[in-house]
Amino acid sequence: MLQWLRKSPDDQAGSSPSPKDPYDLTGQAAIVTGSTSGIGQALARALAARGCSVVLNGLGDPAEIERERSGLEASCGVKVLYHGADMSRGDEIADLVAFARHELGRVDILVNNAGVQHVEAIEKFPTDKWDQIIAINLSSAFYATRAVVPVMKAQGRGRIVNVASAHGLVASPFKSAYVAAKHGVIGLTKTVALELAEHGITCNAICPGYVMTPIVKNQIADQARTRGISPERVVKEVMLSAQPTKRFVTVDELAGLFLYLVSDLGASANGTAFSIDGGWTAQ
Repeated sequence: MLQWLRKSPDDQAGSSPSPKDPYDLTGQAAIVTGSTSGIGQALARALAARGCSVVLNGLGDPAEIERERSGLEASCGVKVLYHGADMSRGDEIADLVAFARHELGRVDILVNNAGVQHVEAIEKFPTDKWDQIIAINLSSAFYATRAVVPVMKAQGRGRIVNVASAHGLVASPFKSAYVAAKHGVIGLTKTVALELAEHGITCNAICPGYVMTPIVKNQIADQARTRGISPERVVKEVMLSAQPTKRFVTVDELAGLFLYLVSDLGASANGTAFSIDGGWTAQ
């Protein structure tokens, strides 16, 4: 039985304090790439709400990023910083990790979430888009993990969560680079988990189905163009047709699993790709 769920006689008598919240992350520090919008933003907010200091990273209007940073810091009472590393460049990613370590004193959690998308038939797929997607969606996770592992090893504990996709497990047409990159993320996840298992460090992947984020909103128009159908038909016949629930996954549903993986309760979850896709990959 879980120790934190079991009440002692003293607890029942009301003479002992309540057990510690297993999801309390007070005093920990995290890096979340691609966290100025979408899934990354939701996961960063979930961490801050649980007492974890966070380094944000991503693209967007500087004023809006500062509003998010300062607002999160004020509302959650934790330190929230921003680093504008270009996630296609290994040297800037290494600097992001060094910045977090210097400013926060430690790095307990790394979330590799940064991603871009492009939809096109393979024979027309732009080579520069292929290179960009592989760099940002896959290679960035390698560079960030490579840089953070020595820090986590020195601490004797760490949590690495890679945001993959249902497309890391199955394929769809017109997404050759994205599908290849996300399959690669899951392979990287497994290898890192095996290498670090004895150091108190875990590495897992979350594989969401379709979530209504900016990247998905942009994809609707691309899919409509590529397939020659309306945006409404893309949502109904392409996206949600794959998910038996017939609805988009919510960021709160992702955050629930995510908090388990980064907590002490998730210590034995390692090297696994967790599907949150409404049953898509069960088919």
